[in-house]
Amino acid sequence: MTTGNTASGTFYLFNKKEQSSPIVFIHGVGLTHEIWQPQLDFFKNYSTLSYDILGHGKSKLEKEQIDFNDFSNQLLDLIDELTIDKIHLVGFSIGSLIARNFSTRFNNRLKSLILLGSIYKRTSQQQQIVNERFNQAKKDLKLSKQALKRWFTDKYLEDNPDTYEKISSILSSNNIENFLKAYELFVKHQNDEEFEKIKINTLLMTGEYDYGSTIEMSQELSKVIKNSELKIIKDGKHLCGIECADEVNLSIKDFVEKND
Repeated sequence: MTTGNTASGTFYLFNKKEQSSPIVFIHGVGLTHEIWQPQLDFFKNYSTLSYDILGHGKSKLEKEQIDFNDFSNQLLDLIDELTIDKIHLVGFSIGSLIARNFSTRFNNRLKSLILLGSIYKRTSQQQQIVNERFNQAKKDLKLSKQALKRWFTDKYLEDNPDTYEKISSILSSNNIENFLKAYELFVKHQNDEEFEKIKINTLLMTGEYDYGSTIEMSQELSKVIKNSELKIIKDGKHLCGIECADEVNLSIKDFVEKND
């Protein structure tokens, strides 16, 4: 595993194996590449690439106004600098929206697409809830640690206090100005992608009890993304990539190997 920074200031971890196209992981808003540790450990014999998105962790963000094209361009610059041709792309939460944007613009760079905890066509009530959370975050200048109650089951948090402390520490370390720029994009997302441009095989995954990125959202998303299939992670909530890592990892492995 090597770490580095691109010329434009993106921090990354790259585990290069000659025999395979890399699996690239994009984390969620307010988080960092560190949430993918269960996946990086599981796929240690595969090429993997994880990185901090703009304005998160150790990656720079110098623009005042950003959009999803900026995040896609960041990923494109990263794989170009590492001379990577094609990738298997895994995006979580806002990372799934970045992955969707990337797929509509640079579909030729993909071998497969995996969207974990993605959103699609929030109801008016769901939109009101996320608006209120965003407004509260602007007021408090932080994302409430109550988010962890939405991201993990109570039992998991009770049994894994170290994970609670780790994720809380990541949230507390955010540059709040940059965090709010990304969070606003996530909250105000309008599902305006040109889904017909996603021509690569796609796996949609969401937790059984994820109330922000619901089963219904993934079911509807599967109708507009051709060549897609749906996997529900039993007993999972939003961060099922950590809590239900075994099932998520095996699902990614099967899909990647089928499409490599």
